[in-house]
Amino acid sequence: MENLEMLIRQLCKEATETEWLEFKHKNFNPETIGEDISALANSAALTGRNCAYMVWGVRDEDHAIVGTDKDQHTLKKGGQEIEGWLRGLLSKNVEFEFHTVRIEEKRVVVLIIQPAAAQTVTFDREAYIRVGSYTQKLNEHPTKQAQLWDRLRSVRFEERICKENLHIDEALRYLDHAIYFDLLEIPQPGNAEGVMHYMLEDGIIVRQDNGLYGISNMGAILLAKRLSDFPRLARKAVRVVQHQGNNRLNMLKEDIDDRGYAVGFSDLMKLIDALLPTQEIIKEAFRETERAYPLLAIREAVANALIHQDFSITGTGPVVEIFDNRIEITNPGTPLVDVKRIVDTPPKSRNESLAALMRRLRMCEELGTGWDKMVISCELFQLPAPKIDLYEENVKVTLFSKVSFSNLSLDEKLWACYLHTCVKYVQSEQVTNQSLRARFGVDDKGTAGISRLIREAVKRRLIKPLDPTTAPRHMKYVPFWA
Repeated sequence: MENLEMLIRQLCKEATETEWLEFKHKNFNPETIGEDISALANSAALTGRNCAYMVWGVRDEDHAIVGTDKDQHTLKKGGQEIEGWLRGLLSKNVEFEFHTVRIEEKRVVVLIIQPAAAQTVTFDREAYIRVGSYTQKLNEHPTKQAQLWDRLRSVRFEERICKENLHIDEALRYLDHAIYFDLLEIPQPGNAEGVMHYMLEDGIIVRQDNGLYGISNMGAILLAKRLSDFPRLARKAVRVVQHQGNNRLNMLKEDIDDRGYAVGFSDLMKLIDALLPTQEIIKEAFRETERAYPLLAIREAVANALIHQDFSITGTGPVVEIFDNRIEITNPGTPLVDVKRIVDTPPKSRNESLAALMRRLRMCEELGTGWDKMVISCELFQLPAPKIDLYEENVKVTLFSKVSFSNLSLDEKLWACYLHTCVKYVQSEQVTNQSLRARFGVDDKGTAGISRLIREAVKRRLIKPLDPTTAPRHMKYVPFWA
C-alpha cells in the first residue's frame, strides 16, 4: 500500500491509544490479536471511523518508532501463518489487511481494519469492544452494545472506503470525474482542488486521518475508470450475456463492463439495444425499425438492478441475459417492498446515498415511478407483464417478447391484469373490460374471455369491484388493497 509511512507517522502523533488505535510494540499473541481485531472493528463502526489500526514496532509509552523482529509471515499458530489462523476464527464480515514498511531502517507492521458492517465482528464467536484503550467483551457493556447495533443498522455501504492513502492527483486519476460534471451539466473546475471540492461534498472522496484521501465505495462504483482497480468491487461490474435460443446451452456473446456505473451506463444501454432483435418494416415507402422491447422498460429494469442491489452479498453482481424470447435482469439482494405493492409503494433503497446521486446523474427515475414506466411501456407494446422472481439472495426481473393473449398462461394473464389495475389506480383511473381488452390487444369478440379473467382475478383477491352494486356491463375494478 502506498503512503504507509505517512499514515504511521500520523498515527504516532495521537496522544494515547484510542477505541480505534492500538500500539502493540512486540506483543504478537494470536488470541490477543484476534480479540483486538473484533474490538477495533466494532469500535470503528461505533465511533464512525473509516478504519481502525494496530501497529507493531512503535513503543506504547512515547510512540517512538523502535521496530519489530516479527511480522504476519513469520508469526505462526499451530504451524499456520497468523493471518489464515485469524480468518478461521473471526466472523466472515471482517475485513483487514497486514502491511509491512521500513521506517528509519526499522520494520513496522500495521494492521488496517475496516469497520464492522451489518453485524458485529466476532472472534471465536465472541464480540469485543474497546473501552478507552482496553479490549473487553461487548456483552459486558450493554449500553455500548445497544449503541453499536443502532450504528450498524445505519452504516451504509456507500460510505465505506475502498481505496485509501491517496494524494489528490492519485485519487482523481482513478475516477472519470469528467463524466460527473457532464451528467450534472455543470462546468468542470479548471484545477484539481476545484474538482476535489465537488468530490468531497458528494462523498465520492473523503479525507483520511493522515491528511490524505480515500475513495468511497459510492465514488468507485459510479465513477471508476476500471472497477478492477478496486478489488472489493471488481465482481460488481455489469455482465451482459447473449444466449442462442431460449436456454443457456449456447452462449453467443459475453461482455463485462469494467467501468463505474455512471461512466458506462450509456454504452451499456447501447450494447443491450444492439443485441436485441429488431425488424425492418416499410411504412409509406419509408423503412422503420421496430423493436421487440421498449427501451424505456429495459433502462428502468437495468437501473433498478444497479441501484437496489445488496452490496453485502459478495462474489456476484448485476447480470443481463438476452434470449430469443425474453430478457432477464438479475441482481444480488431481494426487494425491500412487497412485490404485489411494487407499483404504488413509495420507493425504498438499501443504498440511499447511491440512489440519490444516481438520480442527480439522471441514470434513473426520481419519484419511484420506475415500475409504472416498465408496466405501461410493456402494455403499449402489448407485451406480457414484467415478471419478478425472488430467490434466497437474488431477484430476477424478466421482460418477455410478444405473446398472443391465447398463448399466455392463466397466471401470466392474472399478473398482467393485476399490474394493469395497479397502474390505472395510481393514475386515478379504474379497470374495465374494455381497458383490459385494449391492454391485451383483444377485439370485441374477446369480451367474454376478458370477463372470465376478471372474475378469476376477483376470486383470487387480486382485484375487487369499485362498486359491487354497479351493473355488470359498467363494472369498474381497483386493486385488492385500494
